[in-house]
Amino acid sequence: MSIDLSQVPHHPALEEMVEVLCTKAQENNRNFFRIMLAYFMGKVASSMRATVVSKDIGEIPVNIYSLAFATSGFGKGRSIYTVENEFLGGFKERFLEDTYKMISEQSLWQIANKKAANEGTNPQEEFDKFLKEFNNFGPYLPEFDSGTSPATKDLRQKLLMGQIGSINMQIDEIGYYLEKEMELLTLFLELYDQGMVKRKLVKNTSDNRRSEERHGKTPANMLLFGTPTKLFDGNTTEKAFYGLLESGYARRCLFGYVKEKSRTSKGKSAEEIFKTLISPSNSQVILKWANRFENLADPSMVNWSMEVPDDVSIARIQYQMECEELADAMSEHEDIRKAEMAHRHFKALKLAGAFAFVDGSSQVLMEHLMSAIKLVEESGEAFKMVLSRDPTYVKLAKFIASTKTEVTHADLTEALPFYRGGKQTRDDMMTLAVSWGYKNNIIVKKSFGDGIEFFTGETLDETDIDKIRISYSDNWAYGYLPEEQPFDQLHVLTQAKDMHWATHHFKNGHRAKENVIPGFNMIVIDVDGTATLDQAHDLLADYKFLTSTTKSHTPESHRFRILLPMNYRLKLDELEYKEFMNSVLAWLPFETDQNANQNSKKWSSFDGGTYHYNLDGDLFDALPFIPKTRRNEEFQQRNQELGSLPSLERWFAQRMGGEGSGRNNQMIKYALILVDSGLSLGDVEMHVKAFNRKMKHPMDDSEIDGSIMVTVAKKVHQRLTQMAA
Repeated sequence: MSIDLSQVPHHPALEEMVEVLCTKAQENNRNFFRIMLAYFMGKVASSMRATVVSKDIGEIPVNIYSLAFATSGFGKGRSIYTVENEFLGGFKERFLEDTYKMISEQSLWQIANKKAANEGTNPQEEFDKFLKEFNNFGPYLPEFDSGTSPATKDLRQKLLMGQIGSINMQIDEIGYYLEKEMELLTLFLELYDQGMVKRKLVKNTSDNRRSEERHGKTPANMLLFGTPTKLFDGNTTEKAFYGLLESGYARRCLFGYVKEKSRTSKGKSAEEIFKTLISPSNSQVILKWANRFENLADPSMVNWSMEVPDDVSIARIQYQMECEELADAMSEHEDIRKAEMAHRHFKALKLAGAFAFVDGSSQVLMEHLMSAIKLVEESGEAFKMVLSRDPTYVKLAKFIASTKTEVTHADLTEALPFYRGGKQTRDDMMTLAVSWGYKNNIIVKKSFGDGIEFFTGETLDETDIDKIRISYSDNWAYGYLPEEQPFDQLHVLTQAKDMHWATHHFKNGHRAKENVIPGFNMIVIDVDGTATLDQAHDLLADYKFLTSTTKSHTPESHRFRILLPMNYRLKLDELEYKEFMNSVLAWLPFETDQNANQNSKKWSSFDGGTYHYNLDGDLFDALPFIPKTRRNEEFQQRNQELGSLPSLERWFAQRMGGEGSGRNNQMIKYALILVDSGLSLGDVEMHVKAFNRKMKHPMDDSEIDGSIMVTVAKKVHQRLTQMAA
C-alpha cells in the first residue's frame, strides 16, 4: 500500500480513551478497545444525525458496525461500562433529557403544521394526534441487546417522526445469542449503508392497521462482542456466523480479535498496580473527553454536516483503488475476504466522519481519513484471524494435546460440541486430527483398556540447541546424572576419560530399560568401518552434527559415532523408540550398528580420540521417523520402492526429484563420494551410469559425459596429484 501507516497516529480521542481502558484492564492489547470505541464514537455522531457529504459519493450517515472478540477475563464488560458511564454518561443524559425531547417535539410540530396546512385542519389537533402516535411506539431505547424485526421497524418509525437518534444494537456474548437474533441481524444488513429499510406488507385489518409510511434515514450502529470460543464452536453457531459474513457483514464491520491476554501487571507488585489504577491522569482524561462528548449533545450539533474536501476524496479513491486491486488478486474462492477488502474505503469514510464529529469539525480532514484508514487496516488484520479459524479436526487435536490425562470418546463428546455425531463421523475426524497433529508438532496416541478406546496427546517441544538432553556416569549402570548441555560443548563429554553417557535420563540415575524417562532430542549412530569420516561429513553436510572417533578407530578402518541433534524433543516408549531408530538407520547412506535402537543404550567416551563439528547445518528432522504417522508411512513406502538399491544409492535417490539441476547436482555428489572411496575414473563412470538407469527419469548419457564426468575427472586428477606429491 502506498500509504505509510506507520507514521499515521490514531485519533487523539480514540487513543487517549484506549490508554485509560488498558490501564483499568491491566492489558497491553489495544485492538479490542479501539474497535469497541469506534462503535461508541459512531453512536454519538449518528444519535445527532451527523452526515458526511462528498462530491463523488453524496451524503451518507455516520454509523459504525463493530465485531470485537477477546478471551474470557479480558475486561470486555468492565471497559464497556467505563465508556458508557464515565466517558459518555454526560452525553447520554443531556441527549435524552434535553436534545432528544426538544428536537423530536419540533419535528412533530413541523409534521402537524404541514398536514394542517394541506388539509385545512387545526395544527394543535394534528400535533396531539402525531404525539399520540409517537408515544404509542414506546419509549426510545438508546441501545438494546435483543428484539424483533417489527419492533425495530417501529422504533425506526418513531425516530423518523422525531428526526433525532439512531438505532443501536449491543449484544454481549454474541456466540450465545447469535442464532436467536438472526432475524434482527438480517435487518441490520439493510440499515448500514443509508439507514433505510423496506417495509413488510401485512394485511390491513381493524386489529392490525398499517401506520403511515414515513420516508427518511435512521442511522444504525451495532456492537457484537464476546469470547471467540463460544462463537467458533465448530457447530451451527460458527456456520451461522460465517453465513452472516458472506451475506454482507464482512464488508460492513470493523473487526477486533484478541486471542491471548497480554497483561501489563506482569512483574509488578500489588502496590505498583494500585498506584497505576488510581493515577490522577486517568480521571483527567475521563473528565476531558466526558466534557467533550457532553458538549456534542448540544442541539446546535443536530444534523451536523461535514464536507469532504476534494483532496481527501481523491485520497479515499486512491485507497479504494488499492483495496480493489488487492481484492482482485485474491482467489475466486475467497469471496468473504474479497468483499471485506474491496469495501474498506467505505468503512474508513464513515469512521473518518465519526472522528471529525468528535472534533466538532465541519470538514472531514486528511488526518481524519488517515487515522480511519489506519484503524480499518488493523481491523483487516483482525479479520484475517477471524477467517483463519481452526477446522474441527485441528481443534480436536489441540484439545487432546492440552489435556493432561487420557480421554475417551464420551469425554470428547461432552467437552466438544462439534464432536457429537455418528461413529463414522467421529472416526474420520479423529483420523484427520492425528494426521494434522503429526504435521504440526502434536502427537495423538491411541490405546485400549477394557474395550474402551483412550486418547492422549502432547505438543512437541522444539529443541533448544543449548539444551541437549544427556546423562553420564563413571559407572556403566549406576549414578547417571541428568543434564542439558550446549551441543557445541558435547565434545568435552565424548573426549572425557572413563565416562559413560546416554541420550535419556533415568529414574534414580539407574540405567535400565525399565527406568528410562521418556524424552530425548538427540540421536547417536555408530559407524564401524562402513564409511569414512570424510564421507560421513560430506553426506551429512546439510545437518548439524558432531563426529567422535572411538578407541578402535584406525586410519584404515574408520570407527566413530555421529551425534545428531533433532528439531524436537520426543517422548517415545521402548517399542516406539526402537521403531523410530530402525527408520533412521534405514534412511542412512551407510551401514551402522543396529543396537542404537535401544533407548537405554549407553556409549563410552574416549580421551584419545578426535572430534569434528558441523554447526552450520539444520537440526535433524525427526518427524518422518515417528512411528504410526502419515509422514512415517510415506517414508516407509518410499524406502520400500527404493529397497532394491544399495544404501548409498537410496540416499541420493530419495533426494532426486524429476528433471532439472537438482537431480544433476545430486548425481555429482554421488559420483564424488565414489571418488573419495578410492574408485578409478572408469569404475565411477560405470557406477554412475548404472545408478542412472535405475532412476524413474534417467538422464541422457551425453549429459553424464558432458557434465558429471568432467567434474569427476577433475577430482580424480586432483587426488592423483596429491598422492604423487
